[in-house]
Amino acid sequence: MKIEEIEVTIDPQGRVLVHVRGVKGEACLSLTAALEEALGGKIIQREMTAEAHETPASGVQEVDRVEVGNTKK
Repeated sequence: MKIEEIEVTIDPQGRVLVHVRGVKGEACLSLTAALEEALGGKIIQREMTAEAHETPASGVQEVDRVEVGNTKK
């Protein structure tokens, strides 16, 4: 059984980092879309892993890290 994970970390400055594992292809973006919107909807940075560029068997993509939040201070 393949395990898919979403890890959410909030750093001391309040930035939210989302790391998705076990997912390949574009479905990762839709997998995290509601979470990203709930966290403010503003993507500050998106990093793709090498696995994200592999040919997906299931049509999903892995995103190494997504940082979302409000840049207002």
